Amino acid sequence: MTDHVPDGPLSGVLVADFSRVLAGPYATMLLADLGADVVKVEGPGGDDTRSWTPPARGTASTYYLGVNRGKRSIALDLRQEGDAGLARELARRADVLVENFRPGGLTKYGLDYDTVSAANPGLVYASISGFGSGAGARVPGYDLMVQAMSGLMSLTGEPDGPPYRAGISVFDVMAGNHAVIGVLAALRHREATGQGQHVEVNLMSSALTGLVNQSSAYVAGDVVPYRMGNAHPSVFPYEPLPTADNDLIVAAANDGQFRKLCQVLGIPEVADDPRFARNADRTERREELRPLLVEQLVRRPADEWFQLLVEAGVPSGPINTIDGGFAAAERFGLDPVVVVGEGDRAVPTTRHPIRFSQTPAGYALPPPDLDEHGAELRKWLEDGRA
Repeated sequence: MTDHVPDGPLSGVLVADFSRVLAGPYATMLLADLGADVVKVEGPGGDDTRSWTPPARGTASTYYLGVNRGKRSIALDLRQEGDAGLARELARRADVLVENFRPGGLTKYGLDYDTVSAANPGLVYASISGFGSGAGARVPGYDLMVQAMSGLMSLTGEPDGPPYRAGISVFDVMAGNHAVIGVLAALRHREATGQGQHVEVNLMSSALTGLVNQSSAYVAGDVVPYRMGNAHPSVFPYEPLPTADNDLIVAAANDGQFRKLCQVLGIPEVADDPRFARNADRTERREELRPLLVEQLVRRPADEWFQLLVEAGVPSGPINTIDGGFAAAERFGLDPVVVVGEGDRAVPTTRHPIRFSQTPAGYALPPPDLDEHGAELRKWLEDGRA
């Protein structure tokens, strides 16, 4: 088809990406990093996030750049039969199709699972929606809605303040990760049986499983959790605590770590106090224990305590802004930034999160301009139908 032949564990897997905005594009970018050949199908106006500025790098939205490396773009107007036909041909050839239209939204173009799988029975067809394909199908799915409706916002913020959304679209990202897991599992099933299948992911289900201990508190303990600010409902200390200058995260999540914390703070006797001997005791009596810890912490600055606590094996850390987070990752040798493309097309992006000893992630293509690869892809698709 082209000179672009990605390396990696998913080399040879063709992904037809009919998704837009975040959950789907994030999933397909991760697949591209692992060697899949991802063809991003966009409408004539392009992915919505192309216009989501500021911030921007030149004229390109950094939002768009952050989740679209490794792909080739073709612009198709599915309302036009010629373009819809090319889209169906792409689906017929694909190993994987990812879409996040409202459930049923692709049926009128002949791109729904039943129609496409009849022509391509080995296809892994991944659908990402807000609330599933049943009774929730008619409800538009946006991350902010799911943060509200799932209960996450009820857990975020100060106890006497309003609910808050998380600082990112956390359930879009989570659903994107779940979509990747589903696609990889379905590809393994296809390898064993030759059969494709329909993989469905929805933000609401991703949210409820992603609320982990808070979800379990309700379903297993019949407890409805509530906002506690930065406090943890089941562990103390596990929150920011004041020092001589800035707050410091202290996460002494077990009895051994708490004992080490008390030793570093110069109050080993507190770890022997029966009121604070076990985590359950510390959590129940957090209002008694917190002043004892703070009295010591305010004697030194946060960075000094951070060094002392880490050396002692006590989890702790400063509260950084994003630039500080990247700087910390650099210090830890994580090499968090990879530059994709060359010359004026070079784009700094965030490294794939998984390290492989034998099949490292690859970064062959920068995020594509709209319809950048349209001519070559149209020729390839049209020649195949001839």
